[in-house]
Amino acid sequence: MEAQLAQMRVDYRRDELDVGDLADTWYEQLARWLDDATADGVVEPNAMVLATTSDDCIPSTRTVLCKDVDERGVVFYTNYTSAKSHDLRTMRRAAATFPWYAQQRQVSLRGEVERVSNEETRAYWATRPRGSQLGAWASAQSAYVRDRDALDAALAVTERRFPETAEVPVPPHWGGWRIVPDRVEFWQGRANRMHDRLRFEQNAVDRSWQVRRLAP
Repeated sequence: MEAQLAQMRVDYRRDELDVGDLADTWYEQLARWLDDATADGVVEPNAMVLATTSDDCIPSTRTVLCKDVDERGVVFYTNYTSAKSHDLRTMRRAAATFPWYAQQRQVSLRGEVERVSNEETRAYWATRPRGSQLGAWASAQSAYVRDRDALDAALAVTERRFPETAEVPVPPHWGGWRIVPDRVEFWQGRANRMHDRLRFEQNAVDRSWQVRRLAP
């Protein structure tokens, strides 16, 4: 396997990216590439790898689903008692990467985090399938559980609590986080590993944005 891994490589030749190809803002460009990935049939094109850091400086990554993109930032939803939420409350910063391998593209961003409003959380919650709503009540995310039977039992209790005719409210321990980026990089694979890397960077003083090219 080690020899096979050493030989695994793809020569990227699908597309190119220059400053003139970019939208005026990072969020419009991200939306454009999300649309491209969706049109190409990418499975869960809104999946992003979220990186957080604990208060003892230990990093963690996991995949979450982006549920909103606008000028304010990138939003995902989760349990507020989870390990990731603990990291976010403590460190107040996060990073995320959208990996679109089929398009030979990725977008990486970083910035401060904030909780989304209760109104936004309720609006998104109303769009979730009932099963996902029940799961949010049943699962103490990131907590240790005895076995799978314990999880199934917790879901069964929740189903009895909210019968088919009952509305499932938003749990008090559940809601959205928004990453408010100060840096967003768009990466397009190119031949000979001479990839295109264009980064939107925000000026810390006047909050204006500029675009810079980086060496691959």
